[in-house]
Amino acid sequence: MKCPFCGHVDNKVVDSRVSKDAAVIRRRRQCLDCGQRFTTYERVEEMETFVVKKDGSREPYDRGKVKSGIMKALQKRPVSVNKVEEFLDALETGFQENNVREIPAKELGEAVMTWLHDVDDVAYVRFASVYREFRDVSEFMAELEKIIAARKEAAKG
Repeated sequence: MKCPFCGHVDNKVVDSRVSKDAAVIRRRRQCLDCGQRFTTYERVEEMETFVVKKDGSREPYDRGKVKSGIMKALQKRPVSVNKVEEFLDALETGFQENNVREIPAKELGEAVMTWLHDVDDVAYVRFASVYREFRDVSEFMAELEKIIAARKEAAKG
């Protein structure tokens, strides 16, 4: 494993922990050259899942791309990276367990939006505004009104 600080390839494992669902091993490593510590995650290499785009083209599912979109929506919001990682782990475990070889981009986006809606309303609106490509303020306001109505309903019951 290459050190992200100095690029040296010799390091030692300082600590290993298995995730709650035993799907991932988190390893704390220390570079033998510069002494810096860094974290790696080890998971079984599983079958490849493809995302089917609107135009019908296919591209390999990219965890980093999905995470990047989520993190942009969560910028300056009180949601931990660990919570995002747990969501992505659960999403990908679902792909494997259900033998999902292809997932429509729309379905993937909806899964992210559903999760964000449950986690943080502001992040949900940010993501939805890009994902749903709101054309004007009225579409944006309609989405906000749905959230407000849901909050009022939850407060009642």
